[in-house]
Amino acid sequence: MGHVAASQDAFRAIADPGRRRMLDAMRDTERTVGELTRLLGVSQPAVSQHLKVLKLAGLVDDRADGRFRLYRARGAALHEVSQWLAKYEAFWTRRLDALAGHLARGRH
Repeated sequence: MGHVAASQDAFRAIADPGRRRMLDAMRDTERTVGELTRLLGVSQPAVSQHLKVLKLAGLVDDRADGRFRLYRARGAALHEVSQWLAKYEAFWTRRLDALAGHLARGRH
């Protein structure tokens, strides 16, 4: 799973498919470790380790609720990732538009 300290970066944290699945599960609602364990079919220690990495990267908030700890994804924390991806989305949109234009010209 890698060293936790090296995973304080959002890009590294979401590189793991299991952590992305966890974020998806917490996108619209808070979840306990037990819920995440059941939803994802992963052991409790693995869920806890993934949550630690996500929390260090600032992608997850947690709060106490009685004897439970509830976790929720912080969508705003993915803004840096979104901005980086937007550059590539624009690049590929331009490239695909150029290809479509080229193909359209070839048909006439």
